[in-house]
Amino acid sequence: MGDNGEILDIKIADIKRTAPHFSDQSIALAHALTKLKHGLSAVGAPWGDDNQGEAFHKAYGPLVKRIEHSTQILADGLASIHEAMTDMADGHIDNEELVRAMFSRIHVAHDTKGDGK
Repeated sequence: MGDNGEILDIKIADIKRTAPHFSDQSIALAHALTKLKHGLSAVGAPWGDDNQGEAFHKAYGPLVKRIEHSTQILADGLASIHEAMTDMADGHIDNEELVRAMFSRIHVAHDTKGDGK
């Protein structure tokens, strides 16, 4: 919310329409990660077996694993945002229906005598 007095107005339809984008991007990121893993394994070790090559691999190998792990966390996170947004929208709809049902069952007897009883 900014200082200009605007109020955040998000409709349930907006949430339902936006949620699948997180799933789409999660799938795209997972595909990119798979492509990266396959590409790197297909190339093999581009460094030699000498001391310099071994030193490079000691530094490079763990970084690759960290990048792969971090990317998987991001893909899983995007998927969970999709699920959470869908659950939130569905829960909001269910809550509105519950409140509507609760208030539609209330029958107020009108006091025709005017004595407040």
